[in-house]
Amino acid sequence: MSSRLQRWEQPLLLGTAGAVLVVVALLPLVQLFAQLSTSGAGVFSVLASGRPWVLLLHSIGLSVAVTMCALGIGTPLGVLIARMDLPGRRALWLLHAFPMFLPPFVLVLGWFHVIGRQGLLGNETTASMLFSPIGMIAVLSLAFAPVVTSLVALAIMGIDATLEEAARLVASPWRVVTRILLPAARPALVLSAIVVFALSLSELGVPMFLRVDVFPAAVFARLGGIAYAPGEAFVLVLPLVPMAILLLFIERRFVDVRSFAVAGLRGMSRSPLPLGGWRTAATVAGWSLAVLSNAPMAALAARAALGDGFAQLPQWLGQAPWTSLISAAVAATVIAALSLVLGHAAARRLRGATSLDALAMLAFVLPASVLGVGLIAVWNRPATGAIYGSMAILVFGYVARYSIVGVRTVALVVLQSPVHLEEAAAASGAGFTRRLVRIVFPVNARGIAFAWLLALVFCLRDLESAVLSYPPGGEPLTVRLFTLEANGPTAVVAALAVTQVAMTAATLALGALVIPKSRYA
Repeated sequence: MSSRLQRWEQPLLLGTAGAVLVVVALLPLVQLFAQLSTSGAGVFSVLASGRPWVLLLHSIGLSVAVTMCALGIGTPLGVLIARMDLPGRRALWLLHAFPMFLPPFVLVLGWFHVIGRQGLLGNETTASMLFSPIGMIAVLSLAFAPVVTSLVALAIMGIDATLEEAARLVASPWRVVTRILLPAARPALVLSAIVVFALSLSELGVPMFLRVDVFPAAVFARLGGIAYAPGEAFVLVLPLVPMAILLLFIERRFVDVRSFAVAGLRGMSRSPLPLGGWRTAATVAGWSLAVLSNAPMAALAARAALGDGFAQLPQWLGQAPWTSLISAAVAATVIAALSLVLGHAAARRLRGATSLDALAMLAFVLPASVLGVGLIAVWNRPATGAIYGSMAILVFGYVARYSIVGVRTVALVVLQSPVHLEEAAAASGAGFTRRLVRIVFPVNARGIAFAWLLALVFCLRDLESAVLSYPPGGEPLTVRLFTLEANGPTAVVAALAVTQVAMTAATLALGALVIPKSRYA
Protein backbone atom coordinates (compact mmCIF):
# COMPACT_ATOMS: atom_id res chain seq x y z
CA MET A 1 0.00 0.00 0.00
CA SER A 2 1.36 3.44 -0.93
CA SER A 3 2.47 5.79 1.84
CA ARG A 4 -0.01 8.42 0.61
CA LEU A 5 -2.94 6.04 0.98
CA GLN A 6 -1.70 4.97 4.41
CA ARG A 7 -1.72 8.61 5.54
CA TRP A 8 -5.39 8.92 4.56
CA GLU A 9 -6.51 5.61 6.09
CA GLN A 10 -7.02 6.96 9.59
CA PRO A 11 -9.04 10.11 8.73
CA LEU A 12 -11.10 8.20 6.15
CA LEU A 13 -12.04 5.42 8.57
CA LEU A 14 -12.71 7.84 11.40
CA GLY A 15 -14.69 10.06 9.03
CA THR A 16 -16.83 7.13 7.87
CA ALA A 17 -17.67 6.15 11.45
CA GLY A 18 -18.36 9.79 12.24
CA ALA A 19 -20.65 10.11 9.22
CA VAL A 20 -22.77 7.21 10.46
CA LEU A 21 -23.06 8.86 13.86
CA VAL A 22 -23.96 12.20 12.28
CA VAL A 23 -26.72 10.62 10.18
CA VAL A 24 -28.38 8.75 13.06
CA ALA A 25 -27.77 11.25 15.90
CA LEU A 26 -27.18 14.77 14.59
CA LEU A 27 -29.38 14.79 11.48
CA PRO A 28 -32.61 14.23 13.49
CA LEU A 29 -31.78 17.25 15.65
CA VAL A 30 -30.95 19.42 12.63
CA GLN A 31 -34.09 18.28 10.81
CA LEU A 32 -36.19 19.04 13.87
CA PHE A 33 -35.12 22.69 13.82
CA ALA A 34 -35.47 22.84 10.03
CA GLN A 35 -39.02 21.52 10.27
CA LEU A 36 -39.91 24.10 12.89
CA SER A 37 -38.47 26.94 10.82
CA THR A 38 -40.99 26.18 8.07
CA SER A 39 -43.95 25.85 10.42
CA GLY A 40 -46.39 28.64 11.00
CA ALA A 41 -46.11 30.83 14.08
CA GLY A 42 -49.34 29.36 15.44
CA VAL A 43 -47.73 26.05 16.28
CA PHE A 44 -45.56 27.76 18.89
CA SER A 45 -48.63 28.79 20.87
CA VAL A 46 -48.42 25.49 22.76
CA LEU A 47 -45.55 27.03 24.77
CA ALA A 48 -47.46 30.23 25.46
CA SER A 49 -49.48 28.74 28.31
CA GLY A 50 -48.05 27.93 31.70
CA ARG A 51 -49.02 24.25 31.65
CA PRO A 52 -46.01 22.90 29.64
CA TRP A 53 -43.54 24.84 31.76
CA VAL A 54 -45.09 23.66 35.02
CA LEU A 55 -45.00 20.10 33.69
CA LEU A 56 -41.36 20.49 32.66
CA LEU A 57 -40.36 21.85 36.07
CA HIS A 58 -42.26 19.00 37.71
CA SER A 59 -40.39 16.46 35.60
CA ILE A 60 -37.05 18.08 36.36
CA GLY A 61 -37.82 18.07 40.08
CA LEU A 62 -38.75 14.39 40.01
CA SER A 63 -35.59 13.55 38.06
CA VAL A 64 -33.42 15.47 40.54
CA ALA A 65 -35.08 13.57 43.42
CA VAL A 66 -34.47 10.21 41.69
CA THR A 67 -30.85 11.17 41.04
CA MET A 68 -30.21 12.14 44.66
CA CYS A 69 -31.85 8.97 45.98
CA ALA A 70 -29.91 6.78 43.53
CA LEU A 71 -26.66 8.46 44.58
CA GLY A 72 -27.55 7.93 48.24
CA ILE A 73 -28.14 4.21 47.63
CA GLY A 74 -25.47 3.47 45.05
CA THR A 75 -22.47 5.37 46.42
CA PRO A 76 -22.07 3.52 49.74
CA LEU A 77 -22.91 0.20 48.10
CA GLY A 78 -20.30 0.83 45.41
CA VAL A 79 -17.67 1.43 48.10
CA LEU A 80 -18.74 -1.70 49.99
CA ILE A 81 -18.56 -3.87 46.88
CA ALA A 82 -15.27 -2.47 45.60
CA ARG A 83 -13.13 -2.24 48.71
CA MET A 84 -14.74 -3.58 51.90
CA ASP A 85 -14.60 -7.10 53.36
CA LEU A 86 -18.24 -7.74 52.52
CA PRO A 87 -19.09 -11.47 52.18
CA GLY A 88 -20.08 -12.51 48.66
CA ARG A 89 -19.59 -9.05 47.18
CA ARG A 90 -19.24 -10.30 43.58
CA ALA A 91 -22.56 -12.16 43.81
CA LEU A 92 -24.12 -9.17 45.55
CA TRP A 93 -22.99 -6.92 42.71
CA LEU A 94 -24.49 -9.20 40.06
CA LEU A 95 -27.82 -9.49 41.87
CA HIS A 96 -28.02 -5.77 42.58
CA ALA A 97 -27.06 -4.80 39.02
CA PHE A 98 -29.54 -6.99 37.15
CA PRO A 99 -32.58 -4.63 37.41
CA MET A 100 -30.46 -1.97 35.68
CA PHE A 101 -30.82 -3.94 32.44
CA LEU A 102 -34.61 -4.15 32.59
CA PRO A 103 -37.16 -1.57 31.46
CA PRO A 104 -38.30 0.28 34.62
CA PHE A 105 -41.84 -0.30 33.35
CA VAL A 106 -41.38 -4.02 34.08
CA LEU A 107 -40.28 -3.24 37.61
CA VAL A 108 -43.25 -0.99 38.35
CA LEU A 109 -45.59 -3.72 37.10
CA GLY A 110 -43.96 -6.04 39.62
CA TRP A 111 -44.28 -3.53 42.44
CA PHE A 112 -47.97 -3.20 41.57
CA HIS A 113 -48.36 -6.91 42.31
CA VAL A 114 -46.43 -6.50 45.57
CA ILE A 115 -47.90 -3.35 47.16
CA GLY A 116 -50.77 -2.45 44.86
CA ARG A 117 -54.32 -2.55 46.20
CA GLN A 118 -54.63 -6.27 45.43
CA GLY A 119 -50.93 -7.06 45.72
CA LEU A 120 -49.33 -9.67 47.91
CA LEU A 121 -48.58 -7.09 50.64
CA GLY A 122 -50.88 -4.37 49.42
CA ASN A 123 -53.63 -2.27 50.95
CA GLU A 124 -55.16 1.16 50.39
CA THR A 125 -52.24 2.93 52.05
CA THR A 126 -49.49 1.18 50.10
CA ALA A 127 -51.42 1.58 46.85
CA SER A 128 -51.86 5.32 47.38
CA MET A 129 -48.14 5.67 48.05
CA LEU A 130 -47.24 3.69 44.93
CA PHE A 131 -49.53 5.72 42.68
CA SER A 132 -47.91 9.03 43.57
CA PRO A 133 -44.75 11.01 42.83
CA ILE A 134 -43.18 9.37 45.90
CA GLY A 135 -43.88 5.93 44.44
CA MET A 136 -42.37 6.94 41.12
CA ILE A 137 -39.23 8.26 42.82
CA ALA A 138 -38.87 5.08 44.86
CA VAL A 139 -39.31 2.74 41.87
CA LEU A 140 -36.88 4.65 39.64
CA SER A 141 -34.35 5.09 42.44
CA LEU A 142 -34.16 1.32 42.97
CA ALA A 143 -34.02 0.78 39.21
CA PHE A 144 -31.18 3.25 38.58
CA ALA A 145 -29.14 2.90 41.79
CA PRO A 146 -27.10 0.04 40.21
CA VAL A 147 -25.81 2.55 37.63
CA VAL A 148 -24.24 4.54 40.47
CA THR A 149 -23.06 1.43 42.28
CA SER A 150 -21.31 0.01 39.22
CA LEU A 151 -19.63 3.24 38.10
CA VAL A 152 -18.41 4.04 41.62
CA ALA A 153 -17.15 0.48 42.14
CA LEU A 154 -15.27 0.48 38.83
CA ALA A 155 -13.71 3.87 39.55
CA ILE A 156 -12.57 2.82 43.01
CA MET A 157 -11.09 -0.43 41.71
CA GLY A 158 -9.05 1.61 39.24
CA ILE A 159 -7.36 3.78 41.88
CA ASP A 160 -3.60 3.42 42.12
CA ALA A 161 -3.04 0.78 44.79
CA THR A 162 0.00 2.60 46.19
CA LEU A 163 -2.11 5.62 47.19
CA GLU A 164 -4.49 3.43 49.14
CA GLU A 165 -1.74 1.37 50.74
CA ALA A 166 0.10 4.49 51.89
CA ALA A 167 -3.09 5.91 53.41
CA ARG A 168 -3.83 2.65 55.22
CA LEU A 169 -0.53 2.89 57.06
CA VAL A 170 -1.53 6.09 58.86
CA ALA A 171 -5.33 6.32 58.65
CA SER A 172 -8.42 4.37 59.63
CA PRO A 173 -10.55 2.63 56.97
CA TRP A 174 -13.17 5.39 57.30
CA ARG A 175 -10.59 8.09 56.53
CA VAL A 176 -9.21 6.05 53.62
CA VAL A 177 -12.71 5.90 52.13
CA THR A 178 -13.58 9.58 52.69
CA ARG A 179 -10.15 11.10 51.94
CA ILE A 180 -8.84 8.82 49.17
CA LEU A 181 -11.46 6.60 47.56
CA LEU A 182 -14.47 8.90 47.26
CA PRO A 183 -12.53 11.97 46.06
CA ALA A 184 -10.84 9.80 43.43
CA ALA A 185 -14.26 8.52 42.36
CA ARG A 186 -15.67 12.01 41.76
CA PRO A 187 -15.79 11.62 37.95
CA ALA A 188 -17.82 8.44 38.42
CA LEU A 189 -20.23 10.22 40.74
CA VAL A 190 -20.71 13.06 38.26
CA LEU A 191 -21.19 10.70 35.33
CA SER A 192 -23.61 8.50 37.23
CA ALA A 193 -25.63 11.55 38.26
CA ILE A 194 -25.83 12.67 34.62
CA VAL A 195 -26.85 9.19 33.42
CA VAL A 196 -29.51 8.73 36.10
CA PHE A 197 -30.94 12.21 35.54
CA ALA A 198 -31.09 11.69 31.76
CA LEU A 199 -32.75 8.28 32.10
CA SER A 200 -35.24 9.61 34.66
CA LEU A 201 -36.17 12.60 32.54
CA SER A 202 -36.76 10.35 29.51
CA GLU A 203 -38.78 7.77 31.44
CA LEU A 204 -42.29 7.32 30.06
CA GLY A 205 -43.65 3.94 31.15
CA VAL A 206 -43.39 4.31 34.94
CA PRO A 207 -45.05 7.74 35.31
CA MET A 208 -47.82 6.86 32.86
CA PHE A 209 -48.57 3.64 34.74
CA LEU A 210 -48.54 5.43 38.11
CA ARG A 211 -50.58 8.34 36.69
CA VAL A 212 -47.96 10.93 37.49
CA ASP A 213 -47.96 13.87 35.07
CA VAL A 214 -44.57 14.27 33.37
CA PHE A 215 -43.31 16.14 30.33
CA PRO A 216 -42.51 13.10 28.10
CA ALA A 217 -46.14 11.98 28.40
CA ALA A 218 -47.29 15.30 26.93
CA VAL A 219 -45.04 14.73 23.91
CA PHE A 220 -46.17 11.13 23.54
CA ALA A 221 -49.84 12.16 23.67
CA ARG A 222 -49.31 14.32 20.58
CA LEU A 223 -47.57 11.55 18.64
CA GLY A 224 -49.11 8.30 19.80
CA GLY A 225 -52.22 9.32 21.68
CA ILE A 226 -55.67 10.65 20.89
CA ALA A 227 -54.47 14.29 20.80
CA TYR A 228 -52.41 13.74 17.65
CA ALA A 229 -50.56 16.97 16.83
CA PRO A 230 -47.01 16.33 15.57
CA GLY A 231 -46.32 20.03 15.08
CA GLU A 232 -47.00 20.70 18.74
CA ALA A 233 -44.83 17.72 19.70
CA PHE A 234 -41.95 19.22 17.72
CA VAL A 235 -42.34 22.50 19.61
CA LEU A 236 -42.71 20.86 23.02
CA VAL A 237 -39.32 19.16 22.83
CA LEU A 238 -37.48 22.44 22.21
CA PRO A 239 -36.95 23.29 25.91
CA LEU A 240 -35.30 19.89 26.39
CA VAL A 241 -32.47 20.64 23.95
CA PRO A 242 -30.66 23.31 26.01
CA MET A 243 -31.01 21.07 29.06
CA ALA A 244 -29.23 18.27 27.22
CA ILE A 245 -26.50 20.70 26.14
CA LEU A 246 -26.06 21.72 29.78
CA LEU A 247 -25.67 18.05 30.79
CA LEU A 248 -23.11 17.63 28.03
CA PHE A 249 -21.19 20.67 29.27
CA ILE A 250 -21.09 19.27 32.81
CA GLU A 251 -19.91 15.90 31.49
CA ARG A 252 -17.17 17.55 29.43
CA ARG A 253 -16.11 19.68 32.38
CA PHE A 254 -15.95 17.08 35.14
CA VAL A 255 -15.63 13.66 33.47
CA ASP A 256 -12.69 12.33 31.49
CA VAL A 257 -12.73 8.91 29.87
CA ARG A 258 -9.26 8.35 31.33
CA SER A 259 -10.74 8.60 34.82
CA PHE A 260 -12.19 5.12 34.29
CA ALA A 261 -9.10 3.32 32.99
CA VAL A 262 -9.54 0.51 35.48
CA ALA A 263 -7.92 -2.87 35.72
CA GLY A 264 -11.27 -4.64 35.76
CA LEU A 265 -12.31 -7.00 38.54
CA ARG A 266 -8.69 -7.60 39.42
CA GLY A 267 -9.08 -4.52 41.64
CA MET A 268 -11.20 -6.66 43.95
CA SER A 269 -8.22 -8.92 44.62
CA ARG A 270 -6.53 -6.33 46.83
CA SER A 271 -6.74 -6.83 50.55
CA PRO A 272 -10.16 -5.38 51.45
CA LEU A 273 -10.66 -2.72 54.08
CA PRO A 274 -12.10 -4.14 57.31
CA LEU A 275 -15.62 -3.15 58.29
CA GLY A 276 -15.09 -4.24 61.85
CA GLY A 277 -18.23 -4.11 63.95
CA TRP A 278 -20.23 -2.77 61.01
CA ARG A 279 -19.66 -5.90 58.91
CA THR A 280 -22.86 -7.71 59.90
CA ALA A 281 -25.06 -4.62 59.53
CA ALA A 282 -23.51 -3.72 56.15
CA THR A 283 -23.93 -7.29 54.89
CA VAL A 284 -27.59 -7.42 55.90
CA ALA A 285 -28.27 -3.98 54.41
CA GLY A 286 -26.52 -4.76 51.12
CA TRP A 287 -28.17 -8.12 50.55
CA SER A 288 -31.57 -6.83 51.69
CA LEU A 289 -31.35 -4.03 49.13
CA ALA A 290 -30.37 -6.46 46.36
CA VAL A 291 -33.25 -8.80 47.23
CA LEU A 292 -35.67 -5.86 47.44
CA SER A 293 -34.62 -4.67 43.98
CA ASN A 294 -35.41 -8.09 42.52
CA ALA A 295 -38.67 -8.66 44.41
CA PRO A 296 -40.84 -7.28 41.54
CA MET A 297 -39.68 -10.08 39.21
CA ALA A 298 -40.72 -12.75 41.70
CA ALA A 299 -44.12 -11.10 42.10
CA LEU A 300 -44.64 -11.02 38.33
CA ALA A 301 -43.76 -14.69 37.99
CA ALA A 302 -46.18 -15.61 40.80
CA ARG A 303 -49.01 -13.56 39.26
CA ALA A 304 -48.46 -15.06 35.80
CA ALA A 305 -48.38 -18.62 37.18
CA LEU A 306 -51.43 -18.24 39.43
CA GLY A 307 -53.48 -16.59 36.69
CA ASP A 308 -52.60 -19.08 33.95
CA GLY A 309 -50.75 -16.31 32.11
CA PHE A 310 -47.95 -18.51 30.80
CA ALA A 311 -50.44 -20.86 29.11
CA GLN A 312 -51.98 -17.93 27.20
CA LEU A 313 -48.66 -16.34 26.38
CA PRO A 314 -48.08 -17.76 22.86
CA GLN A 315 -51.20 -16.12 21.45
CA TRP A 316 -50.19 -12.71 22.81
CA LEU A 317 -46.46 -12.67 22.08
CA GLY A 318 -46.57 -12.54 18.30
CA GLN A 319 -43.28 -11.53 16.68
CA ALA A 320 -42.42 -9.03 19.42
CA PRO A 321 -39.57 -11.03 21.05
CA TRP A 322 -37.94 -11.69 17.69
CA THR A 323 -38.30 -8.04 16.70
CA SER A 324 -36.63 -7.06 19.96
CA LEU A 325 -33.77 -9.52 19.59
CA ILE A 326 -33.08 -8.93 15.90
CA SER A 327 -33.26 -5.14 16.01
CA ALA A 328 -31.18 -5.02 19.20
CA ALA A 329 -28.58 -7.44 17.80
CA VAL A 330 -28.22 -5.48 14.55
CA ALA A 331 -27.96 -2.20 16.44
CA ALA A 332 -25.42 -3.65 18.89
CA THR A 333 -23.31 -4.93 15.99
CA VAL A 334 -23.31 -1.49 14.36
CA ILE A 335 -22.47 0.10 17.71
CA ALA A 336 -19.59 -2.35 18.27
CA ALA A 337 -18.16 -1.57 14.83
CA LEU A 338 -18.44 2.18 15.46
CA SER A 339 -16.96 1.72 18.91
CA LEU A 340 -13.90 -0.09 17.60
CA VAL A 341 -13.06 2.98 15.54
CA LEU A 342 -14.38 5.79 17.74
CA GLY A 343 -13.48 4.19 21.08
CA HIS A 344 -9.92 3.58 19.93
CA ALA A 345 -9.73 7.13 18.60
CA ALA A 346 -11.00 8.57 21.89
CA ALA A 347 -8.50 6.54 23.91
CA ARG A 348 -5.57 7.54 21.69
CA ARG A 349 -6.71 11.19 21.42
CA LEU A 350 -6.92 11.13 17.63
CA ARG A 351 -8.03 14.27 15.85
CA GLY A 352 -11.81 14.63 15.72
CA ALA A 353 -12.44 11.91 18.29
CA THR A 354 -13.39 14.33 21.08
CA SER A 355 -16.11 15.96 18.97
CA LEU A 356 -17.59 12.63 17.91
CA ASP A 357 -17.52 11.36 21.50
CA ALA A 358 -19.36 14.55 22.54
CA LEU A 359 -21.96 13.98 19.82
CA ALA A 360 -22.56 10.41 21.02
CA MET A 361 -22.90 11.63 24.60
CA LEU A 362 -25.31 14.39 23.52
CA ALA A 363 -27.52 11.82 21.79
CA PHE A 364 -27.63 9.82 25.04
CA VAL A 365 -28.41 12.70 27.41
CA LEU A 366 -31.02 14.12 25.04
CA PRO A 367 -34.43 13.03 26.30
CA ALA A 368 -35.67 10.16 24.16
CA SER A 369 -38.67 12.24 23.10
CA VAL A 370 -36.35 14.71 21.33
CA LEU A 371 -34.58 11.93 19.47
CA GLY A 372 -37.88 10.23 18.62
CA VAL A 373 -39.41 13.42 17.25
CA GLY A 374 -36.24 14.09 15.26
CA LEU A 375 -36.28 10.60 13.74
CA ILE A 376 -39.87 11.14 12.67
CA ALA A 377 -38.93 14.46 11.07
CA VAL A 378 -36.09 12.85 9.08
CA TRP A 379 -37.54 9.53 7.95
CA ASN A 380 -41.33 9.87 7.89
CA ARG A 381 -41.62 10.90 4.24
CA PRO A 382 -42.36 9.10 0.97
CA ALA A 383 -38.73 8.97 -0.20
CA THR A 384 -37.61 7.20 2.97
CA GLY A 385 -40.74 5.16 3.63
CA ALA A 386 -38.83 1.88 3.28
CA ILE A 387 -36.73 2.85 6.30
CA TYR A 388 -39.49 4.39 8.40
CA GLY A 389 -41.83 1.46 7.80
CA SER A 390 -39.32 -1.24 8.68
CA MET A 391 -37.18 -2.44 11.54
CA ALA A 392 -34.44 -0.11 10.30
CA ILE A 393 -36.02 2.84 12.12
CA LEU A 394 -35.64 0.97 15.43
CA VAL A 395 -31.99 0.24 14.63
CA PHE A 396 -31.34 3.90 13.79
CA GLY A 397 -32.88 5.01 17.08
CA TYR A 398 -30.93 2.47 19.11
CA VAL A 399 -27.62 3.28 17.44
CA ALA A 400 -28.16 6.99 17.99
CA ARG A 401 -29.07 6.72 21.65
CA TYR A 402 -26.70 3.97 22.83
CA SER A 403 -23.54 4.44 20.76
CA ILE A 404 -21.87 6.13 23.71
CA VAL A 405 -22.27 2.93 25.74
CA GLY A 406 -20.07 1.03 23.30
CA VAL A 407 -17.69 3.89 22.55
CA ARG A 408 -16.86 4.52 26.21
CA THR A 409 -16.53 0.81 26.98
CA VAL A 410 -14.08 0.22 24.14
CA ALA A 411 -12.18 3.41 25.00
CA LEU A 412 -11.64 2.21 28.56
CA VAL A 413 -10.41 -1.18 27.37
CA VAL A 414 -8.04 0.32 24.79
CA LEU A 415 -6.60 2.63 27.46
CA GLN A 416 -5.48 -0.47 29.34
CA SER A 417 -3.83 -2.11 26.33
CA PRO A 418 -0.15 -1.41 25.54
CA VAL A 419 0.23 1.31 22.93
CA HIS A 420 3.72 0.07 22.01
CA LEU A 421 2.17 -2.83 20.05
CA GLU A 422 0.49 -0.34 17.71
CA GLU A 423 3.62 1.77 17.54
CA ALA A 424 5.73 -1.26 16.61
CA ALA A 425 3.28 -2.25 13.88
CA ALA A 426 3.27 1.32 12.51
CA ALA A 427 7.07 1.37 12.50
CA SER A 428 6.99 -1.87 10.47
CA GLY A 429 4.82 -0.20 7.83
CA ALA A 430 1.35 -1.44 8.83
CA GLY A 431 -1.41 0.96 7.90
CA PHE A 432 -4.10 2.20 10.29
CA THR A 433 -6.74 -0.29 9.14
CA ARG A 434 -4.35 -3.22 9.42
CA ARG A 435 -3.28 -2.14 12.92
CA LEU A 436 -6.91 -1.82 13.95
CA VAL A 437 -7.83 -5.28 12.63
CA ARG A 438 -4.65 -7.19 13.45
CA ILE A 439 -3.57 -5.50 16.71
CA VAL A 440 -6.33 -3.47 18.40
CA PHE A 441 -9.18 -5.91 17.78
CA PRO A 442 -7.44 -9.15 18.90
CA VAL A 443 -5.85 -7.54 21.97
CA ASN A 444 -9.17 -5.98 23.03
CA ALA A 445 -11.54 -8.65 21.72
CA ARG A 446 -13.02 -9.37 25.14
CA GLY A 447 -13.72 -5.70 25.82
CA ILE A 448 -15.26 -5.17 22.39
CA ALA A 449 -17.47 -8.24 22.88
CA PHE A 450 -18.52 -6.85 26.24
CA ALA A 451 -19.36 -3.51 24.58
CA TRP A 452 -21.54 -5.40 22.09
CA LEU A 453 -23.30 -7.25 24.93
CA LEU A 454 -23.83 -4.06 26.93
CA ALA A 455 -25.27 -2.27 23.89
CA LEU A 456 -27.50 -5.27 23.19
CA VAL A 457 -29.12 -5.29 26.63
CA PHE A 458 -29.59 -1.51 26.60
CA CYS A 459 -31.38 -1.81 23.24
CA LEU A 460 -33.50 -4.68 24.59
CA ARG A 461 -34.63 -2.55 27.57
CA ASP A 462 -35.50 0.50 25.48
CA LEU A 463 -39.09 1.70 25.47
CA GLU A 464 -38.93 5.49 25.18
CA SER A 465 -37.16 5.60 21.79
CA ALA A 466 -39.02 2.67 20.23
CA VAL A 467 -42.54 3.63 21.28
CA LEU A 468 -42.45 6.84 19.21
CA SER A 469 -41.21 5.37 15.94
CA TYR A 470 -41.72 1.59 15.77
CA PRO A 471 -43.09 0.36 12.41
CA PRO A 472 -46.70 -0.87 12.12
CA GLY A 473 -46.89 -4.48 13.25
CA GLY A 474 -43.22 -4.45 14.17
CA GLU A 475 -43.24 -3.42 17.80
CA PRO A 476 -40.55 -4.80 20.13
CA LEU A 477 -41.54 -6.62 23.30
CA THR A 478 -41.23 -3.52 25.49
CA VAL A 479 -43.77 -1.69 23.33
CA ARG A 480 -46.08 -4.73 23.17
CA LEU A 481 -46.03 -4.87 26.97
CA PHE A 482 -46.61 -1.12 27.27
CA THR A 483 -49.58 -1.10 24.90
CA LEU A 484 -51.24 -4.21 26.39
CA GLU A 485 -50.90 -3.13 30.01
CA ALA A 486 -54.08 -1.04 30.05
CA ASN A 487 -56.44 -3.54 28.39
CA GLY A 488 -54.73 -6.95 28.35
CA PRO A 489 -55.42 -9.71 30.89
CA THR A 490 -53.42 -9.04 34.04
CA ALA A 491 -51.86 -12.51 34.17
CA VAL A 492 -50.86 -12.32 30.51
CA VAL A 493 -49.27 -8.90 31.01
CA ALA A 494 -47.31 -10.35 33.94
CA ALA A 495 -46.23 -13.27 31.74
CA LEU A 496 -45.08 -10.84 29.04
CA ALA A 497 -43.05 -8.98 31.65
CA VAL A 498 -41.48 -12.25 32.84
CA THR A 499 -40.60 -13.00 29.20
CA GLN A 500 -38.76 -9.68 29.01
CA VAL A 501 -36.90 -10.54 32.22
CA ALA A 502 -36.04 -14.04 30.98
CA MET A 503 -34.86 -12.76 27.61
CA THR A 504 -32.55 -10.25 29.29
CA ALA A 505 -31.22 -12.81 31.78
CA ALA A 506 -30.60 -15.36 29.02
CA THR A 507 -28.80 -12.76 26.91
CA LEU A 508 -26.51 -11.79 29.79
CA ALA A 509 -25.84 -15.42 30.72
CA LEU A 510 -25.09 -16.42 27.13
CA GLY A 511 -22.86 -13.41 26.72
CA ALA A 512 -20.91 -14.32 29.85
CA LEU A 513 -20.35 -17.82 28.45
CA VAL A 514 -19.27 -16.90 24.94
CA ILE A 515 -17.24 -13.73 25.51
CA PRO A 516 -13.67 -14.89 25.00
CA LYS A 517 -11.08 -14.76 27.72
CA SER A 518 -8.35 -12.30 26.95
CA ARG A 519 -5.10 -13.88 25.86
CA TYR A 520 -3.23 -10.80 26.92
CA ALA A 521 -4.61 -10.21 30.42
